[in-house]
Amino acid sequence: MSSLIDPPVDDTYRSLGYALKRAQQALRSRLDTALRDIGLTTPQYSVLAGLEKSSGLSNADLARRAFVTPQTMQAIIVTLEKAGLIKRVAHPDNGRILTTELTDDGRQAVQAAHEIAANAETDVRNAVAPDDPDIIYAALLRIADAMR
Repeated sequence: MSSLIDPPVDDTYRSLGYALKRAQQALRSRLDTALRDIGLTTPQYSVLAGLEKSSGLSNADLARRAFVTPQTMQAIIVTLEKAGLIKRVAHPDNGRILTTELTDDGRQAVQAAHEIAANAETDVRNAVAPDDPDIIYAALLRIADAMR
C-alpha cells in the first residue's frame, strides 16, 4: 500500500498540487464535521468571521472571503439571517443598500467556531512544524503569491 509520503515512483498522484489539495480537503472535512456539531458549515463560519472583523461587508466581499459564488453567498446570508446569527439593516446613507452585522447569537457562534478552527490549526502546526509554526504560514503564502 502506498502513501502520499512514499508512493511508488510511477505514482501519478505524487505531486505538490495533489498533496496541497489533499491537505486542504482533510482540513475542510475536519472543520465541516466539527462545525456541524454547533450548527454551522465552513462557509457560514467564514462569513461570521468576516463580519466579526469587518461589519457591513458586501455580499461580494463575503463571497470572495468564503471562496463561494455570489449566488451561494446569498443563500448563506439568508440561512444565517433565519438562524438569527446575522441581521441586515438599511445603510444610514442609502436605504436601498443593506449592511450585514452579527447578532449576539452570531458573536457566540463565531467564538465557538474559532475554538474549533484553532484546534484544527494546532493539529496542522504540530504535524508539520510544532517548534516554528510561522514556517508553514509563510510557505503557504509564498505558494499562493507564486501562483498569481
